[in-house]
Amino acid sequence: MRGFVLGLLLGLLVAPVAIFFYLHFGHVPVAVADSSFPMEAAIVHQPLHARIDREAPKSAPMEPSPTNLQLGAQVYRQQCAQCHGYYGQPSPLAKAVFPRIPQLWAPHGNGIVGVSDDPVGETYWKVSNGIRLSAMPSYKGILNETQMWQVSLLLANADKPMPAGVLDTVKPGGSATP
Repeated sequence: MRGFVLGLLLGLLVAPVAIFFYLHFGHVPVAVADSSFPMEAAIVHQPLHARIDREAPKSAPMEPSPTNLQLGAQVYRQQCAQCHGYYGQPSPLAKAVFPRIPQLWAPHGNGIVGVSDDPVGETYWKVSNGIRLSAMPSYKGILNETQMWQVSLLLANADKPMPAGVLDTVKPGGSATP
């Protein structure tokens, strides 16, 4: 019994001291080029996705009409393209940030473009709330509800044919107005 208590006390003392020295002497991966922190994905992604699943709207309050997609493209160009890239041109900032910024007009696996495989409510949640410990800001107070839904609808439909002018708006050198 005495050995167990001694082991327990040493364990309770050694772990905090070891963590202190690990943090104090700069061994934590804090630079953009560093590899991920041990168990970082589990620590960050699991709670993020659980919260999004719980809070994200299940459907959009508007349709992806040509007008809404065009207005969403204008919002994207003005607020999102610098980090998330233009159609056919990735953002140079994307590789300079950790975690990497997803390029929302770049295809990945099975012809999926950007976040078009995510439910529109999930994209809306991310636009509205932002994501801590990433470069994704909250757009509450910057965009109104309609604008956040319009850009979310645009991104949810990025792998589908777009009405005339929408892709021109999100291309490099395009115009924020049709």
